[in-house]
Amino acid sequence: MRKLGILIALVLAISLANATTALLGGTGSGLIGAVNSLCWSLKQLLPIAAMLMIILAGVIYAAGQMMGAETRARANVWATAALTGALIAILIAVVAPPVLNTIYGGTTIAC
Repeated sequence: MRKLGILIALVLAISLANATTALLGGTGSGLIGAVNSLCWSLKQLLPIAAMLMIILAGVIYAAGQMMGAETRARANVWATAALTGALIAILIAVVAPPVLNTIYGGTTIAC
């Protein structure tokens, strides 16, 4: 199992290196465009996904309260996981733009 994880990490690293090389395109404007797109996606999509996850957590929790003890416990765990995911999504949406601006500080990033 460990060898498979190392292989997957290696493939992802090579893919990331190839994507970065392709985005640079000689002048570097492709990389800035990709970072702008990533930043826009983070600011637009993650808060919506977080809100939907909060609603889903409420529905799961409410539905679990009508079930038996074992299902209720599982529903509580699922609702907690959904709330944790929503919290992480909001945290990423808030923290990622300043981090990207810090990393690419010499250029203009439209965050």
